Amino acid sequence: MQEIISQLSQELNKDPKHIENVIVLLDEGNTIPFIARYRKELHGAMDDTALRTLADRLQYLRNLAQRREEIRKSIDSQEKMTEELSLALDNAKTLSELEDIYRPYKPKRRTRATIAKEKGLEPLAQQIFSQAKDMAEPEELAQDYVNPDLGVNTVEEALAGASDIIAEMISDDASIRKELRKLMQKQAVVRSAVVKDKEEEGAVYRLYFDFSQALAKTQGHQVLAMNRGEREGFLKVSVEVDREKALICIRRAVLIPGGKGTAFVRAAAEDAYDRLIAPSMEREMRTALTDEANEGAIHNFALNLRPLLMQPPVKGHVTLGLDPGYSHGCKCAVVDATGKVLDTAVVYPTFSKNKREEAIVTLANLIRKHGVEHIAIGNGTASRETENAVCELLTRVKGVSYMIVSEAGASVYSASKLAAEEFPQYDVNLRSAVSIARRLQDPLAELVKIDPKAIGVGQYQHDLPEKRLDESLAGVVEDCVNAVGVDLNTASASLLRRVSGLNATTAKNIVTYREENGAFTTRKQVLKVPKLGAKAYEQAAGFLRVPESKQILDNTGVHPESYEAAEKLLELCGFALSDVAAGKLSELTARMEAYGADKAAEACGVGIPTLRDIAKELSKPGRDPRDELPPPILRTDVLEMKDLKPGMVLTGTVRNVIDFGVFVDIGVHQDGLVHISRVCNKFIKHPSQVVSVGDVVKVAVLEVDEKRHRISLTMKDIPE
Repeated sequence: MQEIISQLSQELNKDPKHIENVIVLLDEGNTIPFIARYRKELHGAMDDTALRTLADRLQYLRNLAQRREEIRKSIDSQEKMTEELSLALDNAKTLSELEDIYRPYKPKRRTRATIAKEKGLEPLAQQIFSQAKDMAEPEELAQDYVNPDLGVNTVEEALAGASDIIAEMISDDASIRKELRKLMQKQAVVRSAVVKDKEEEGAVYRLYFDFSQALAKTQGHQVLAMNRGEREGFLKVSVEVDREKALICIRRAVLIPGGKGTAFVRAAAEDAYDRLIAPSMEREMRTALTDEANEGAIHNFALNLRPLLMQPPVKGHVTLGLDPGYSHGCKCAVVDATGKVLDTAVVYPTFSKNKREEAIVTLANLIRKHGVEHIAIGNGTASRETENAVCELLTRVKGVSYMIVSEAGASVYSASKLAAEEFPQYDVNLRSAVSIARRLQDPLAELVKIDPKAIGVGQYQHDLPEKRLDESLAGVVEDCVNAVGVDLNTASASLLRRVSGLNATTAKNIVTYREENGAFTTRKQVLKVPKLGAKAYEQAAGFLRVPESKQILDNTGVHPESYEAAEKLLELCGFALSDVAAGKLSELTARMEAYGADKAAEACGVGIPTLRDIAKELSKPGRDPRDELPPPILRTDVLEMKDLKPGMVLTGTVRNVIDFGVFVDIGVHQDGLVHISRVCNKFIKHPSQVVSVGDVVKVAVLEVDEKRHRISLTMKDIPE
């Protein structure tokens, strides 16, 4: 345990005591959001991302320790353990190093070498491999091993078997593999070529028809693209290293200058490399490349998902959601300020001039009837034509604005069991219009209903390891939901199940209890919900909000365990609980600091980080951290691609951040691309260092290609 704590402390540059505390907290069943928010004194104020990194590495190191013990037991059972071998196992830092050490002792399927051993040729192989100076020539030694009864009919057959055994010994040597791995990591080249006669069919992969890149410089998105091209039968991919340099590595390790049999061992070494080591190492390198690319893509996906979920909501407005379409029409749904459906319709703005006019009249009537203030338009098929119709509509109906909303995953949600339970009276198409309207009102509350993989802010998500991707994205959703907090009396089961300490069962039970017993009036009342025990309450309570409670602290991020501390802090600073609801605590933090944070923390019986969090919550009870972000762009007119001219400066919203650039919505149906080289004036390894999904940015148009529907943008040197 201490070894793991020490290693994590070095890797993450954190205090060993804090690392140990987090491990204890995790092992006790505490969730990451709870630890991050309410146990800051124990972990030195690490954020949820750092805590998840720690938890991931902890799991890896524990798996490594478990595998080390399994290997140790296996070698012990074979009675082959030595002090040197035991030390090598102790010093192995990765699973691949452990497996290299274990390779010679691992039970094998029948190979050429095992067959040769069955024929009694292992002593011959050992003799030749020793390359002793006083040894007889291999041909002479082999004569003693000719035995037709064992299937060795000639000297040549004996030597061939000995060569197979030596080749496998060399292949299984952990130190040789370690040196070759270093060589490949430094000097190997990744190549891909088009499969013959597949040039036209696989044109989407043309960048990789004749591709060559140093392994160390190959980007994750390139690896994933080549893997997909290979899987689809359009590309051949390989990892190559200079054969002679690899052989020099092996010869240096196994040849004894001036010894007898050296030429024989040299030939066996070449066979070992060509037949056993090179294919195995290539597979290993490709697996490592893919694993690294997968982790990079998953990290990027998570990085993009967080700001998308945390987009500022457009609360308190009646909203019209439009799910555009051609043959099935444009589905419309009006929802009130709380997301309740008021009205629905289907219009056909793309059919004809008359149908377009009918659509505009119908939408205008819906707007006037329900007092619609904002329109959310899905960005899928027929979005452009629908947007044009809406802009014409806005010339007739004043005081209304619109926004293009990503409809990624809306169709998945609308066809789901959850949507059917929520809207049994509406067909699939109308459900998606409701979802689009609600995405504008509260992106987080609506997007939690959808599998994060379907939200579409990553690359190659269908190629990534599903379990690992699900875990990572679920962690992001959980962190976002808990950062915002959840209204216990209005939240859906989908939202509640993401709250720290709750699960699908307890979330449904909360909703059922609410329906049967009316609104919750205190946080503690949630303990009456079936299957929700004390531990779950401890983890969840601080993230649940009860605006209806007489205890004002029930509608803040102050945890019930700290209510006494909060009341004591108010008393020390000359305030009362009634001042919290009245919003009279703007000076609370200043008074606390003037009193002395150390002294106040001691008087309140909590740590300084917790005390400062309490003061922040009391100053803005029920605050939503998303309200502090720039509001989304609501438009009243539309640009067309033909309106764009090089040099034009526009304001847009970042829709996706990927390895090679940033996609920005500039109010044209097609998002523009800012290449990574044009994101800023300094060198960056990834665009996420500068921008996030949902950011509002200024861009200038570089080039417009209407035929290929491509818009090139820059974020560099934009005039003020």
